[in-house]
Amino acid sequence: MALATSKKYLIDAQKNKYAICGFNIHNLETLKAAVSVAEEKKSPVILQATPGTIKFAGVNYLANMAKTASDEYNIPIVMHLDHCEDFDMIIQCLRAGFTSIMVDSSKLDLKENINMVKKVVEAAHAVGVPVEAELGVIGGTEDDLIVDEKSAVYTDPEAAVDFVDKTKVDSLAIAIGTAHGVYKGDPKLDFERLKKIRSMVDIPLVLHGASGVPDESIKKCIEFGINKINIATELKIPFSNGIKEFFKDSSNENDPRKFLKPGIKMMKDVIRQKIDLAGSANKVFI
Repeated sequence: MALATSKKYLIDAQKNKYAICGFNIHNLETLKAAVSVAEEKKSPVILQATPGTIKFAGVNYLANMAKTASDEYNIPIVMHLDHCEDFDMIIQCLRAGFTSIMVDSSKLDLKENINMVKKVVEAAHAVGVPVEAELGVIGGTEDDLIVDEKSAVYTDPEAAVDFVDKTKVDSLAIAIGTAHGVYKGDPKLDFERLKKIRSMVDIPLVLHGASGVPDESIKKCIEFGINKINIATELKIPFSNGIKEFFKDSSNENDPRKFLKPGIKMMKDVIRQKIDLAGSANKVFI
């Protein structure tokens, strides 16, 4: 089947109170890990590439690997550009066949953020691609995106209503206390803010920085209205740990087909657990 767009699947998740996982991938191995487990679980899956991954792997390589996966696996696979601030890169990804776009202009003032998102929505909707945007500023580090804790800003519910109305964005990433990267302790999430935003905004809501958030907190977020959870750091760690463990016993091995396997296996274990946590298993429909 062709690559899917995320819109109808996120709307179904909103309607039926579950979430779909957005897994950040970097190469063939990480992509295959995500799609193979998603098919095993009969779950829609969103493959995500940041601008750093685009520069590392190449936009056409990523798009075509995802297209190949969509031909081989009988599940909805979305290819999503994550946290992009560059309009030219967004157009490049649309031309390559990405089926979902996240424009991140959250560090701009509200008016400039709205204007940038409107510009991206116009371009993406013209080719049938949905857009995710961010209101509020999520702290932490993801590739070249660095926001210190003091600069993080929670999403204002009233501003969210105005933002969605003016931009016509398809899903909204909100800041309620999560952060990108590794947490020093359990994050303190503002569930009341989430519930208020959910009661006022009628599009799917996205939780960035979900890696490392306790399972019970993720379950509450989904119960209170989150429909997409992003997982990046929590995949990198087991992938690298599996490879490190391999070389402890096989320090002279030089065949990537052998030393990548333990990392892939450990990553798959996390993906499996996250899909179960999100509640998207057995939610495939055409």
